[in-house]
Amino acid sequence: MKILTDLIVTTFYIGKLPFAPGTWASFFATLSWLYFFDSANSYLVPILSIALFAVGTYFSDISLKKSNDQDPSYIVIDEWVGQWIALSFIPVNLSFAILGFLLFRLFDITKLGPVKYFERLPGALGVMSDDVVAGFLSSITIYVLRTIAI
Repeated sequence: MKILTDLIVTTFYIGKLPFAPGTWASFFATLSWLYFFDSANSYLVPILSIALFAVGTYFSDISLKKSNDQDPSYIVIDEWVGQWIALSFIPVNLSFAILGFLLFRLFDITKLGPVKYFERLPGALGVMSDDVVAGFLSSITIYVLRTIAI
C-alpha cells in the first residue's frame, strides 16, 4: 500500500524532484493535457479531475498520517488536479497551455483570494482544495480574457 500511496501522491514520483516539485507537476499535467486531449473531448478533463480529486484526497490522507508536515511538498497530485481544472473547457493549444500554466502557478503560489482560506482546511481536504480553487480562479480568468479578446 505504501508504494501505491507514494506513486499516487507524488504523481509517479514527480513530487520527489528536488526543486519546485509542484511546478514540475503542473508542467507535466499541462503537457499531458496538450498530448492526450483535444477540444472534441474537453469534457473528459473535468471528469478526470473530479476522479483524481477523490483518489488524491484519499491517498493524501494516508500519506499525511505518516508525515509531520501539514502539506508536504512531495504531495503533488493536488497540482495535477488544479492544473487540469484550470485547463478545462478551453481549446487545446499551446497558447492556452502556457496561459493556464502561468495563471495556475500564480494563484497556487501566491494563495490569492479564497485559495488561502481553502488551504486552511484540515488534512488532505486542505491539501487538495486550495489547488482546486486556484484551478477554478485560473479557469475563470482565462474565460474573462477570452471574452474580452473576442
